[in-house]
Amino acid sequence: MRVLVVDDEPRLAAAVQRGLEAEGFAVDIASTGDEGLWMATEVAYDVIVLDIMLPGMSGYAVCSHLREAGVWTPILMLTAKDGEWDEAEALDTGADGYLSKPFSFVVLVAHIRALLRRGAVERPTKLSVGDLVVDPATHSCVRGDTNIELTAKEFSVLEFLLRSQGDVVTKSRIVEHVWDAAYDGDLNVVEVHISALRRKIDAPFGTDTIRTIRGAGYQLAGQ
Repeated sequence: MRVLVVDDEPRLAAAVQRGLEAEGFAVDIASTGDEGLWMATEVAYDVIVLDIMLPGMSGYAVCSHLREAGVWTPILMLTAKDGEWDEAEALDTGADGYLSKPFSFVVLVAHIRALLRRGAVERPTKLSVGDLVVDPATHSCVRGDTNIELTAKEFSVLEFLLRSQGDVVTKSRIVEHVWDAAYDGDLNVVEVHISALRRKIDAPFGTDTIRTIRGAGYQLAGQ
């Protein structure tokens, strides 16, 4: 399996390369963000180990560019930045794992093997249907060039529908995923939120994103 290590610390990168090669991996090294981005788009790697603090383009930017380009190679952020906001940003930009320096090599290899089991599955950081784009990380909703303000529950209902795109989802299923286990109210609360969403994301734009499947539930329409 082929691994790309993007790190500007030569001794660390070389040590990781030697260790991974001893484990049977083929390893390439990049020392800048720009070089790492170029290599990751030119070569089909199985896993990318990516530092955050890099010369030129940061690891965050590299990860974001790769995901926007449709490169779904699993990415493990390996970094000296260990704050919770740094970890959150890494995951929100599309990383699949996060490991702080100094690290145990045994743990590094375990993370890499876990990512290999997951494989390069498409995991977009933004959800979309037609020109409607939702970003769960920033809780933003945009139709074309227009920002749409949604309440927290409206956003959650729409996000769940987008993640279930293609499926017909029942009211009870929406409640299970958007409301907590203690909710025992009327399922018609879903209708209220669907109606509100239609007024905001469809009516002003002449679109029909959320369809009612009579007797079954709701489904997003492909556009």
